[in-house]
Amino acid sequence: MKAVWIVDDDQSIRWVLEKALARVSVTARSFESAREALEALESDTPSVLVTDVRMPGEDGLSLLHRIKQSHPDLPVIVMTAFTDLNSTVQAFQKGAFDYLPKPFDVNAAVGLIQRATRTDEAEVSTEQGSGSGPRPAGRVMAQSASPAMQEVFRAIGRLAASSVTVLITGESGTGKELIARALHDHSNRAGGPFIALNAAAIPKDLLEAELFGHERGAFTGATQQRRGRFEEAHNGTLFFDEIGDMPLELQTRLLRVLAEGSFYRVGGSQAIQANVRIVAATHQPLEQRVAQGRFREDLFHRLNVIRLRLPPLRERTEDIPALVRLFLQNSAQELGVPPRRISAEAMRCLSSFEFPGNIRQLENFCQWLTVMSSGQVIETKDLPPEVLEHALGQGQPALSGATGLDSNDSSIAAPGMARSELDASGDDQTPAWIHALTREAGRRLARNEPAVMVTLMRDFERVLIEAALSHSRGKRMEAAQRLGIGRNTLTRKCTELGLDP
Repeated sequence: MKAVWIVDDDQSIRWVLEKALARVSVTARSFESAREALEALESDTPSVLVTDVRMPGEDGLSLLHRIKQSHPDLPVIVMTAFTDLNSTVQAFQKGAFDYLPKPFDVNAAVGLIQRATRTDEAEVSTEQGSGSGPRPAGRVMAQSASPAMQEVFRAIGRLAASSVTVLITGESGTGKELIARALHDHSNRAGGPFIALNAAAIPKDLLEAELFGHERGAFTGATQQRRGRFEEAHNGTLFFDEIGDMPLELQTRLLRVLAEGSFYRVGGSQAIQANVRIVAATHQPLEQRVAQGRFREDLFHRLNVIRLRLPPLRERTEDIPALVRLFLQNSAQELGVPPRRISAEAMRCLSSFEFPGNIRQLENFCQWLTVMSSGQVIETKDLPPEVLEHALGQGQPALSGATGLDSNDSSIAAPGMARSELDASGDDQTPAWIHALTREAGRRLARNEPAVMVTLMRDFERVLIEAALSHSRGKRMEAAQRLGIGRNTLTRKCTELGLDP
């Protein structure tokens, strides 16, 4: 059996891998630089080559590219301590067998090397043609170096050259659209459009025309022909967010498009080809909705080709400090003020919070802190009330006295708080929820989010109806009377909002 070659400028890494491989009877040969390894390749070849990325002189990705040109069947494992989405995807695009983030478990590393030595040459040859390279996936993704996100990055790298359908699952606020954009930006469709559609944000009666477009005169108000999202996404990616909320009749049409590769505009008679990659996302358990008869099983299997699960923020707390610094910087730029800094104690307190709203909630907190903190350095006393209450509940040092704030003071409420005390904010006596709504609308408009009014109205109606039903102990007639609407209207809205038992 040929030797395993290790290329790393760190002598300790070479020594550890050599000893670990020797324990399983695998011979290893080490090199300090890419130049030494390339010179040795002129007269010999290894069974597997393991290389670091950042080294003096030629780096590991350049070495990988050159090896794949001269030895396309040689398995190459890339390892680095600087783990981010772009370097991971580049490694796979240049033909890496796998990606090993430092620090790594030695036994796992040895197992990966052994798997590479056993891999059939046809499976190992994964060279990609040289192109313009991936586009940046966003600064938020660059802050994610946790092991949980590394698995997601690996999957994106493996899917880079494919147009296979992907289903992204995860709690609300975990960044599913960011992952969908990363899949698009690192694919061979990156030059085409990325079109996003929130299936829960568009009324059922308008969703069909929004998806497939319509011909002039197809229905009242259709004064001209309109292209739908499928046509707009031609040669690109169509992202369905909250696919679990799509009405059943639209699920049938979507299934037909996925099966036949074509569709008709509303009121149209000419089939239109759909050269589109589908990426779908949901925070709901689709298997459960299938069992309930609320989602088509055949569509579920069409979408569930490759599934990516995004971990909640509480499973990747090591990413929180970098995300906090990024969001504070972004908030400062939006407001035109110097970026706030955060003390070590405040960061520890913030990192211990469970963040039910995930990354979106953390970003909202950072915007709130930029506006509400009294000094340039954010101290523990400046943190949002939810964080302080959680810290007290966890037995951390008493913080309520240090804040100088009354827990019933509605003027300090952070975004997303659901507290009955919120009735006024400031001296103008404007209800605090209106201030919160103003900030939320501004944030969504700044993100160029589509159908902002429809989305917020849907959330507004859901909150009111749930509150009225709770107050009336489920009696719909009483709830409808308290809301000032008819019972039939209430029943219809419950069905549309998924509030039926």
